[in-house]
Amino acid sequence: MAKQFSHIEPDHRDFIERQHIFFTASATGDSRVNLSPKGLDGLRVLDETHVCYMDRTGSGNETSAHLKADGRLTVMFCAFEGPPLILRLYGKGKVLHRGSPEYADLLASAFNGDEPPGARQIVVLDIDLVQTSCGYGVPLHDYKGERPSLTNWAVNQGEDGIEAYWRKKNLTSMDGLPTGLPVAEDTDAASE
Repeated sequence: MAKQFSHIEPDHRDFIERQHIFFTASATGDSRVNLSPKGLDGLRVLDETHVCYMDRTGSGNETSAHLKADGRLTVMFCAFEGPPLILRLYGKGKVLHRGSPEYADLLASAFNGDEPPGARQIVVLDIDLVQTSCGYGVPLHDYKGERPSLTNWAVNQGEDGIEAYWRKKNLTSMDGLPTGLPVAEDTDAASE
């Protein structure tokens, strides 16, 4: 049976910090629902009502667009080993863009200043509800490790390649919503 809490309890925090993967879900009232898996040790519990995660460059930037337009965000964790459990965090999210003072402060305090290749922004969730449920239907899986693909791709792109990719793929959502990603104008494209 589902149980609801107003904040992250100590046993919730322990569970969250043991997980290798989490999922984010966001949408606006009239957009497609975006559901994304996240890993690479990117999530941090900040306190009883706030978590954040390092958002790295990907093929889209749907969550950023949805948070800019609507703010709602859900983060879900599933026990793939040990006792079954699903834990969801509901609330309002905001994006701290790379290069902003808020991003720099949280990078230093939550991630020890370690910015991975391809870092795009940090997403912060202000939690208004924590819900647990049984998780009986979640299969058991063994964790083997992180894939190096995203890091390798970002390193190969370099800073200029990442910014070019942002301009091409990350400025609007699939539904045409602006993501708010601050990117310098492409001088080559502007002069054509």
